[in-house]
Amino acid sequence: MTTIALADVTPEAVIAHYVDIAEAKYGDALSTAQALDGAIEDLLANPTDETLKAARTAWLAARVPYQQSEVYRFGNPIVDDWEGRVNSWPLDEGLIDYVDASYGSESDENTLFTANVIANPSIEINGKTIDASKITPELISTTLQEAGGIEANVASGYHAIEFMLWGQDLNGNGPGAGSRPATDYSLENCTNGNCERRRDYLGAASDLLVADLEEMAANWKDGGAARLAVEQGGVASGLSTILAGMGSLSYGELAGERMKLGLLLGDPEEEHDCFSDNTHNSHRYDAVGIRTAYTGVYTRPDGSELTGPSLSDLLVAKDPAIASELSTDLDATVTAMEAMVERAETVEAYDQMIAVGNDEGNATVQAAIDGLITQTRSIERAIAALELGTIELEGSDSLDSPDAVFQ
Repeated sequence: MTTIALADVTPEAVIAHYVDIAEAKYGDALSTAQALDGAIEDLLANPTDETLKAARTAWLAARVPYQQSEVYRFGNPIVDDWEGRVNSWPLDEGLIDYVDASYGSESDENTLFTANVIANPSIEINGKTIDASKITPELISTTLQEAGGIEANVASGYHAIEFMLWGQDLNGNGPGAGSRPATDYSLENCTNGNCERRRDYLGAASDLLVADLEEMAANWKDGGAARLAVEQGGVASGLSTILAGMGSLSYGELAGERMKLGLLLGDPEEEHDCFSDNTHNSHRYDAVGIRTAYTGVYTRPDGSELTGPSLSDLLVAKDPAIASELSTDLDATVTAMEAMVERAETVEAYDQMIAVGNDEGNATVQAAIDGLITQTRSIERAIAALELGTIELEGSDSLDSPDAVFQ
């Protein structure tokens, strides 16, 4: 790792390195999505337990760099406007494919709750009959995604593909993830009907994920719109963008909506990667991504490190005590996340940890939440130390008004 003299670190250099890491992260998200696409092609060419397992493994690998990129969502409108295409959750999976009877047949909030586009070549959206005879990326992105203006109608992105690879997790707060059979994609030994259309949907959703990530990766290359927005925004704006991303993901999004809400409700449907039981890793890599935005150190999928001038360097020069405090808090949160990962890999999955009455599991998740809240307060102190004025961070009823969750 190259040692950088603090006197040589300028805000402009920190911002330049921030956008370079964004380019690397979205590039890695794209390359791992392309590897996933190849594994899905292998699955469709020869649907076996082995090729299904390989596609699932590729999906899990693709989540690692993408989750680390989420710190760029808040503070970067181009990313935030796009993010719903690739990472929306939770989803009413009955829009896409068959579901178990326990899922129910209708919802007061979603008329497409069990539309099952894979089984139905035409569906009705807001009183209009839609031709879904050909399942294409365009049908998914322009017609099915948030169909009827309902956010739960998630048709594209990582979680739609996750559902297609694992199927529903019918275990509630008990052990086990989804168990979709490879024969759901077999033309010779088709299970659960409509295998040809199911193959079309998985292939189209995978192609669409790659296309969406190509768009965002291009946005962070030289001359890309997201890169230019940060580079041309000025020093105060650039540093504020970095800290807004760190604070909003730490507090409102991750500690609140993704973790505390599920813990309050004890609801396995409120876990981020609910079909695959990979939520512990998604949360861990969000926390790692937040820390990377501060340290300027990003570990790529091949194990190489990208380093450079960092927000940490600036803060050490400005206020060493707050810099040390924030560094310590970020490390403590990652450590708490790692403890959660270890429990998930050796004792029980995340959806079991958040079950009502599971005191040890609840405590493990709460420790990570507490870490996120603590580091947010240090982020706020860093904002003040760097004299960046008021930066509004995302809040969450789950943290700020927990009683409202039950109303």
